[in-house]
Amino acid sequence: MAERKAWSDKSAEIMSRPGAGAAYEAARIRFELGETVRRRREELGLTQAELAERAGLEQPAVDRFEAGGTMPTIPMLERLAEALELRLSVQLQPLSRAG
Repeated sequence: MAERKAWSDKSAEIMSRPGAGAAYEAARIRFELGETVRRRREELGLTQAELAERAGLEQPAVDRFEAGGTMPTIPMLERLAEALELRLSVQLQPLSRAG
């Protein structure tokens, strides 16, 4: 029977694979964007269907976005921001050596 690895060892093994860091970062961005949209939608008391209508989307697209399942385009972010009564601000920042 194979010896079980600790999660930290398994995680380090996975993250050492080529492209794993970029895939992890893309997933993090999708999750954070989706969480931000969901929180703002709830602050405004909107359902996913209502947000979808305001943004010119279908409700399943809003659901996937909030769950972190899609990487949005800038035009889609603009539509969501306007529907959520927000201004979209995109910034490029230097990478931190500590991160």
